[in-house]
Amino acid sequence: MPTRTSRLALFVSLVAWASAGVAQSQSTSSSISAAQSQSGDMFARDRSVAVTARPRPGYEALGLSAGTFGVFPSLQIDAEHNDNVFAVATGADSDWIVRLKPEVQIESGWSRHSLAAYARANISRYQDFDAENFEDWSVGASGRLDITRAANIAAGYDYASVTEPRTSSNAPASTREPVSYALDSAFLAASRVSGRIKLSARGDVRTFDYEDAVTLGGTVIDQDNRDRTITSLTGRADVALSPATALFVQATTNTRDYDTATSVLLPARDSDGYELLAGANFEVGAVTRGEIAVGYISQEFDAAVYDKIDGFGARAQLEWFPTQLTTVTGYASRTIEDSGIAGSGGYLSSSAGVRIDHELRRNVLLNANASLSRDDYEGIAREDDRLQVSVGGTYLLNRNLGISVSASHFEQTSSGLAAGSEFDVNRLTATLVAQF
Repeated sequence: MPTRTSRLALFVSLVAWASAGVAQSQSTSSSISAAQSQSGDMFARDRSVAVTARPRPGYEALGLSAGTFGVFPSLQIDAEHNDNVFAVATGADSDWIVRLKPEVQIESGWSRHSLAAYARANISRYQDFDAENFEDWSVGASGRLDITRAANIAAGYDYASVTEPRTSSNAPASTREPVSYALDSAFLAASRVSGRIKLSARGDVRTFDYEDAVTLGGTVIDQDNRDRTITSLTGRADVALSPATALFVQATTNTRDYDTATSVLLPARDSDGYELLAGANFEVGAVTRGEIAVGYISQEFDAAVYDKIDGFGARAQLEWFPTQLTTVTGYASRTIEDSGIAGSGGYLSSSAGVRIDHELRRNVLLNANASLSRDDYEGIAREDDRLQVSVGGTYLLNRNLGISVSASHFEQTSSGLAAGSEFDVNRLTATLVAQF
């Protein structure tokens, strides 16, 4: 396994490789070579436009002008009925929730390079259980430097104050209030195309800082053992076989550093891991496009008390366009995730799902979604299965107003140590969106 120093050196060298395109662009400033222009098209997968991404003249917010930037403010108001607020197996309590979601996005209007920023909030108020009220918010910015038409460097930063949902398997049960945490995220990425070869690299850093929880009896549940910093580095090489097909290999390494131990007998869950994938990125006419990759994943912990996790890894996403008005999206993954359960360092998470979007009219959109997932915990006898299904529709009145309705069902079944931790949650939501 590469050391942390060698990972950093590899990433820096790939960024420098992309930056080397500056000298090339200066020597060919009259025009980017035809080969570069063609190679860019060999990795494009844009013969069809998904329903949710299709332009809708007359129904798109115009935004406000601020020099060369566009400012897009919006406000979303949700009225939701939840029939199992605390996600429990028996004695479920229902409630009505009103959510206010203000947001402002700022985007550059430049022909080259880009810069964007956002600020958003989620202010939720429960009618009967006001201890569930929360005010989440986040801010962030990202930018892209286009060195040439074939090379760029991008970076971004986000900060979020988040409330963990009651349905999370890692959340402690029977607490007075949901657990909240702060999440810092930053990334640096680079990409360059040369002929039929595309090389890219990305580095990410995420820091989680959890607030302690309090039980209904007043006992404090220390959450410092969940505080951690995750650093990861991904390198990828694509080779175009044709304008519609490319093969690739991708390697990702990660380091997960925890602040404190779970207990005297259970040390911190520090670990190092990697993911090796090989696959294909393709487009079949204007009907199907996607990416499929399979390989090997591994996570090894510093403390011997936690078992090593490894095995088959996979990531896939496919889009099918049976008509210009319908998009069917399928997705699947198998990854290693951190565990918040004492005695377990992590778990294998396998998931698959499908989403259907249909444009009934230019301003009337319908959607349906179904997904299955399984979390298999290492070190303890526990396995969680989840089913999620939803249907919804959106009606755009004009550029500034839209309404939508949705219904969803969430179901969890568990075995082993969590046997009996089974519950259903049904939600009905009506939404009004005002955008400018």
